[in-house]
Amino acid sequence: MAFVGTPLPSVRASAQSGNPLGALRSRGRAPAPALRAARGARARTVVRAAAAPTTSDAPLYPLTSTLTSGLPAGQRHFLRVDDLKTEELRTVLSTAAALRARIEGDPDYSPLSKKTLALLFAKASARTRVSFETGAFMMGGHAVVLGPEVGVGTRESPKDVARVLSQFNNLIMARLFGHDQLLELAAASTVPVINGLTDYNHPCQLLADALTIIECRGSVDGAKVVYVGDGNNMVHSWLELAAVLPMDFVCACPPGYEPLPEAVAATRAAGLSTVTISHDPMDAVVGADVIYTDVWASMGQKEEIEARERAFRGFTVDAAMMAATGKTDTLFLHCLPAERGREVTDEVMESAASVVFQQAGNRMHAQNAIVLHCLGLLDTVSG
Repeated sequence: MAFVGTPLPSVRASAQSGNPLGALRSRGRAPAPALRAARGARARTVVRAAAAPTTSDAPLYPLTSTLTSGLPAGQRHFLRVDDLKTEELRTVLSTAAALRARIEGDPDYSPLSKKTLALLFAKASARTRVSFETGAFMMGGHAVVLGPEVGVGTRESPKDVARVLSQFNNLIMARLFGHDQLLELAAASTVPVINGLTDYNHPCQLLADALTIIECRGSVDGAKVVYVGDGNNMVHSWLELAAVLPMDFVCACPPGYEPLPEAVAATRAAGLSTVTISHDPMDAVVGADVIYTDVWASMGQKEEIEARERAFRGFTVDAAMMAATGKTDTLFLHCLPAERGREVTDEVMESAASVVFQQAGNRMHAQNAIVLHCLGLLDTVSG
């Protein structure tokens, strides 16, 4: 994998240093003015590659985010989709399907017996909390849910939170705002850390997405995936997936709402997939195997909704856009929650093309496999 052992462009993403990239546009991202300031400051970003980043000096693209120092042998973090090499990712995805059958068919299967998972939520959550908590129970483990009152980065530093939680738990799942906080948490933790979402990316969602596409069309390989909407953390996650699985990925977004160019460049450098940025959604979706969308304004952006509705006019996934693919088997995916009538119509959400709720259900199965992967327990599934 090109990301491991090969220095990549990186930027300093630190809320402490005042760089607005410390609060990237995403499903809980910074307001548009901060993003525009961040884009204007790109010439001043620092190019570097580093291990064990801290909050005050955290690269957006570290040399590798698979930090294993201090972890028990065979265990690892999962902070980005491309922490997994291609064959590792294929194994995790195939194991997710097998794991679902094993859990349903074997009431005695308890790979997490006597193990606890700390679920740390700085952001509101529905699917992430329910899927991780239920998955832990179904595998014989126990989940401890911690909310915003922990005050990661305000009441207590990420590294201190990590060191304390590591005393009591076998794994930490963190759903945070700043990606730099996640990196600091992982660097200080002595147990595996799973990224449950940051302002930069959402890797667990992408594994559920990939699993859904595999169930519906047999493989992600070679698929034309068109994301229609804001170039947010979901797009960054798709770019990470495209770095390890071959596909034709297109982001159709209004001008000014593109994904970070560093993320696009990194995926192109990996050399497995084609990446296109388009501002014409109807042209972009021609030949699409998958159309994917997300809300136009997320946590921290609701005051922008009127401006965003004007900017995103013509980017609603509707029946005409689905027909514009020229195919009858195009899948529609959405990471939820959906604002029906904005980024997608009710008609498309309820259509035969929509696999949105199958996709939501796959969050638990994909995450169960990731939990076992991070704990070095994947081999228990077939055993």
